Amino acid sequence: MRRPRSLKAKRELAQELSPRLAKLYPSLKVSLDWETPLELIVATVLSAQCTDERVNRVTKTLFPAYPDARAYANAPIDELKDAVRPTGFFNNKAKSLKGLGTRLVDEYDGEVPDTMEELLTLPGVARKTANVVLSNAFGTHVGVVVDTHVKRVSNRLGLTSETDPVKIERDLMKVIAPEEWHSLPWRMILHGRTVCQSRKPRCEACPISELCPSAGRV
Repeated sequence: MRRPRSLKAKRELAQELSPRLAKLYPSLKVSLDWETPLELIVATVLSAQCTDERVNRVTKTLFPAYPDARAYANAPIDELKDAVRPTGFFNNKAKSLKGLGTRLVDEYDGEVPDTMEELLTLPGVARKTANVVLSNAFGTHVGVVVDTHVKRVSNRLGLTSETDPVKIERDLMKVIAPEEWHSLPWRMILHGRTVCQSRKPRCEACPISELCPSAGRV
């Protein structure tokens, strides 16, 4: 069992990772297609347990059919289920979208709110989705996006030993500089997708493997 890194060592690692991952993954554009905060929050809800590529195929027709919050609120639930079926878990996702639309209409004049506290009151929205929307739609970085890739990569690097996303976020906010809260986790996501994959990580091809205590062991 490897010895946990100290807080100082974790911060030094994060500082070293940042420019190296920035060189590998210079773009900070999310791979979900969206133009408005509503489209981004809907796409992010649909991305749970689904690839962004598939979500983009679904939203290509979904967004024109449901152009505002009221359209989701008024949509028959079976209609929404059919519309989002290809993204998987369509029963829950359709219920979330209808509830999301209803709450936006009832409480926020149909507009997506721009604070963490308000976003977390919306059906289907947890901290990951809220952070994605705040960072990308509003340019506000109050936390760290933690998805399955960030969870895996940060654990393998020794930046955290937690498994709960909220606790992982708390750990990462302690070691990543606030100005990096948006960029570094996003680049960790890209690294997790392309190199540090779940079942078969490509440690032999990883350009940051010398920084990773898990390299060659997973």
